Amino acid sequence: MDMREVYTNTLIEMAGEDERIVVLEADLMKATGTGSFSKSFPERAINVGVAEANMVGVASGLAAVGKLPFAASFACFASRRTFDQFFLSANYAKLPVHLVGTDPGITAQYNGGTHMPFEDVGLMRTIPDLVVFEPADLTSVAKLTRLSAAHNGPTYMRLHRKGGVKLYEDSEEFELGKGKVLRDGKDLTIIAMGMVMVPESLKAAEMLAKKGIDAAVIDMHTVKPLDEKLVLEYAEKTGAILTCENHQVKGGLGSAVAEVLCEQRPTLMKRHGVQDEFGEVGTLEYLMERYGMNDAVIAEKAETLAAAKKEGVRV
Repeated sequence: MDMREVYTNTLIEMAGEDERIVVLEADLMKATGTGSFSKSFPERAINVGVAEANMVGVASGLAAVGKLPFAASFACFASRRTFDQFFLSANYAKLPVHLVGTDPGITAQYNGGTHMPFEDVGLMRTIPDLVVFEPADLTSVAKLTRLSAAHNGPTYMRLHRKGGVKLYEDSEEFELGKGKVLRDGKDLTIIAMGMVMVPESLKAAEMLAKKGIDAAVIDMHTVKPLDEKLVLEYAEKTGAILTCENHQVKGGLGSAVAEVLCEQRPTLMKRHGVQDEFGEVGTLEYLMERYGMNDAVIAEKAETLAAAKKEGVRV
């Protein structure tokens, strides 16, 4: 099942329970998968056309009269193109507009550099009180979508449209702002986010285990508010942190973790992600290799970090 299918099914379930749920799209219902929502609740599905900023304005107006709008577009448009409207009409007004950016980072694939957002988290992190999160699997898509609807304020979700893995059982409980320890360890901690980097980090940890390196893996699904307590706990426990994200290392998860450690507990750390580059066209497999978002590269960087920790040097 694709992640977009789980997202849409969850919206349909919620709409059956709560008449305030409405869905807005910028002529991308087929891409996002919300066409089935439109068929189930035609009076609560609004296609504004290719006018993303207007979509957020309409969503804010609906929120102002008591609705719970979920507005989606490709993440490049949901972040860059709607930023001012989302900042002012939704966030400044403290209205519960739930903005969804699909195809984050390299998952834009053949849409290429113009549609490949490596900066959306960095933009959204600057908005006061906004909750920013990215599910890593099918279970967390459903659970975090419901939690966003229950949140009394705006949210921004990065949503992978195609594909999906199962990391959690359906019974797993989540909380916005609280990371999930998927694997414990004592030598270093890999803090990752999203469908690309969390599964690859788990595979990298298995590779490291064969070399005698015990790596913890944390799914930091919410980058804002960051689970500072968990970051500090594992900085103390392992003494080395590697962040992994499908995003620029500047302004994203790595920056958020670095800010906490710099101010509260200086720790040996390395940020892994896009290194100040634009995107390009390609398959997901090619792009994972091109930008180093695979288990082999993560394991290599983690091994270097573990060695630096052992030798007491910086990396």
